[in-house]
Amino acid sequence: MTRIGLLSDTHGFLDEAIFEHFATCDELWHAGDVGSTRILDQLEAFKPLRVVFGNIDNQAVRIRSVENLHFELEGFRIWMTHIGGAPPGYNPQVRPELRANPPHLFVCGHSHILRVIRDPKLHNMLYINPGAAGKEGFHNVRTLLRFVLHEGKISEMEVVELGKRGALN
Repeated sequence: MTRIGLLSDTHGFLDEAIFEHFATCDELWHAGDVGSTRILDQLEAFKPLRVVFGNIDNQAVRIRSVENLHFELEGFRIWMTHIGGAPPGYNPQVRPELRANPPHLFVCGHSHILRVIRDPKLHNMLYINPGAAGKEGFHNVRTLLRFVLHEGKISEMEVVELGKRGALN
């Protein structure tokens, strides 16, 4: 069993509440637009981190991350990328690979829109976007996701609201 803490679009801001909300997680996933290596340092010091870079990330962040992260965990094939689009309008750069070899979980950021949805056209693949945890962007509420992966099953999916975009709780 692996407890996951998922965030995206921090844009250089890391709410201290994240450490409390992710205290029971085994690993963290960041779906891009990290914003600074300082955030990578903080997250890596806290828990094991899997991270992809986003369109706003500078070279220093990109050196410590990848654009596309493919891995297997707890019986799931997972693909994490920043700009993946969303069902059914996937990014044209990822669409061919998604159709040819859909993962079980497709994790994206970029849109700042929290969304967890199955795509029946891609073997019931689960699309996951945690929304945005940072203060930059058009989202109203900063969000994270927590969930558990265990032997091919996903459970305990929780949305964590960190408060309004401009406010610190």
